[in-house]
Amino acid sequence: MDFILILSIAIFAGLMLSRVAKKLKLPAVTAYLIAGVLIGPSFLGKLGGYLNLNALGFVDYPNKETFGLVSEVALGFIAFAIGNEFRLAQLKKIGKQATIIGIFQAVFTTLLVDTVLIGVHFIVGDKLPLPAAIVLGAVASATAPAATLMVVRQYKAKGPVTDILLPVVALDDAVGLVLFSVSFGIANAIGQGSVDAISMVVEPVVEVALSLLLGFVMGAIFTYCEKFFHSRSKRLAMSVAFVLATVGLSKMSFEICGVHVAFSSLLVCMMLGTVFCNMCDFSENLMDRLDRWTAPLFILFFVISGAELELSIFKNVTIVAIGLIYIVSRCVGKYFGAGISSKISKCDKNIVKYLGITLFPQAGVALGMAIKAADLGKDGTIVANITLFAVLIYEIVGPALTKIALHKAGEIDPEGAVSERRKIK
Repeated sequence: MDFILILSIAIFAGLMLSRVAKKLKLPAVTAYLIAGVLIGPSFLGKLGGYLNLNALGFVDYPNKETFGLVSEVALGFIAFAIGNEFRLAQLKKIGKQATIIGIFQAVFTTLLVDTVLIGVHFIVGDKLPLPAAIVLGAVASATAPAATLMVVRQYKAKGPVTDILLPVVALDDAVGLVLFSVSFGIANAIGQGSVDAISMVVEPVVEVALSLLLGFVMGAIFTYCEKFFHSRSKRLAMSVAFVLATVGLSKMSFEICGVHVAFSSLLVCMMLGTVFCNMCDFSENLMDRLDRWTAPLFILFFVISGAELELSIFKNVTIVAIGLIYIVSRCVGKYFGAGISSKISKCDKNIVKYLGITLFPQAGVALGMAIKAADLGKDGTIVANITLFAVLIYEIVGPALTKIALHKAGEIDPEGAVSERRKIK
């Protein structure tokens, strides 16, 4: 009962605060995150705990086993939607540019953040251990596809920057996964005093390759099964079933000849969407219907993400200071990395000028990396705390900056979305 009640409160709080955000000309995703913080255990949830009244919000931080399921499913649908951006007709125009930008800016950001944080390590010593500095550099490469996608959809952004943005964000996750796996292997080797080539090189390559293969197979089966149905409702139900099945299958992990084999649900679901949108002739219409169905799910995802943010982290002056250095160096890396690679790729001047700003948001993927970094022990805890602090800042400010950048690029209608009530009148 409490679980169902808190889900309804989360959606209601997100929706109501989005009205306030609209008055302030802020993206809805920012409102959802702030709503999560407000009904979380730091504010109304804490008050509800004192009054023994769960109807006020999250009394405790969202349980990973229950609310984590909502986040995993939401990320699966988000990744599936981003896969829809990889249509061959569009990739023929921007595929090469998106690939160059996606890889270059991720690597550039990692190298820059690594350089800055390793320098900080030599100044502050054990307050920022060398393994933690190296891993944080890789975490910096990740961008938040969910926040970016929500801003694009809310304002119906269209243009050169938007066209190349989503493929670049999607590539970010693949490149970031490889960079993180290599960096984690190096950090682990420094901590243990030994180098493990398998965890540094083999496992990340295997994870990316098998994730893309699983996504391709599921996409082909999905497209074949859709042919047996003609009604929109049943095709929609089939789409939901396959995304859920793909998320479930991507949780598999096992070992083969000493190599740990795992899958990235984001990459698998992206590939599912990519294969489907290129093989199915009515995919565009179906994807539009799926977008409407998943709207409440996405609101829940962001509100829960906001509720998970521990504001107590601001009490640690060291974490805040290092976190600010991390945030600034990452933003510099994303901005100039995207700008330089856009110039090399001979992109539109607006892409060169504004794309980097739209890559600032950071959330789910980075937090996933931080959770994995916990295996490093105390060093991993430092990574998690700094990442958590950065995500809190990025997710509240990032979507607004993305909106401003797309508006400056002339890809957002100044009037925004038109109300259905106005259409009826």
